[in-house]
Formats: sequence, C-alpha cells, structure tokens
Amino acid sequence: QVQLQESGPGLMKPSQTLSLTCTVSGGSITAHSSYWSWIRQPPGKGLEWMGFISYSGSSYYNPSLKSRTSISRDTPKNQFTLRLTSVTPEDTAVYYCARDRLGNWAYDSWGQGTQVTVSS
Repeated sequence: QVQLQESGPGLMKPSQTLSLTCTVSGGSITAHSSYWSWIRQPPGKGLEWMGFISYSGSSYYNPSLKSRTSISRDTPKNQFTLRLTSVTPEDTAVYYCARDRLGNWAYDSWGQGTQVTVSS
C-alpha cells in the first residue's frame, strides 16, 4: 500500500517562502498516469486544491495560487515538494499531499496532513 507523509515547518512569518516535502513509500511518483497533488484546508473552510506534479514531471496549479506556487520532485528520493512564496496569514491551513492514481481527480491515498500557521 502507498503511504505519503508531509514534512516541513509548522510556523511561518509573513513574506517567507513555505517549503513542504511529501515522502512517498509503497509506490513510485513516476508510476504511469499517476498525479501527485498538494491540497490545503484553512480553518473553517473546505479543501482547496493547490496543484500537482504528474508522473512525467509536468506541473499545474490552481489559477488563484499559480503566481506563488511551484511543485517539484526528487525522483531518487521518491519525494515531491511544494513551494509557496510570500506567505500571509491567509495561507494558514492544514496541508496535505495526495495521490490521484488514474488522473481522474479521485485521491486514493493521503498524507496525515501538517498544520502550517503564518503569524507575525
């Protein structure tokens, strides 16, 4: 079974760049037709898809976030990383990484989530 685990800082100050890494085990981030997403949930809000990196290395982002968002991967480590620049308190959320195995926007595996708080 595939397992995903987020890691990174839990506390950020405004204007900093957030970097979160998802480590994948039990499955390959290069597996055919798989898509690897970052999704977040602000307090009291619903889930917000941020972007994905595909099995081939192509990245796509939510238009509301694309100016500040990048996703990259380290295939030897079976990891992918979210970078979100110029963070503000509105970026406070629980951040999840998740797998879409078939590219149909259905996520069959999720990390446990990691709380990120942006505060001065």
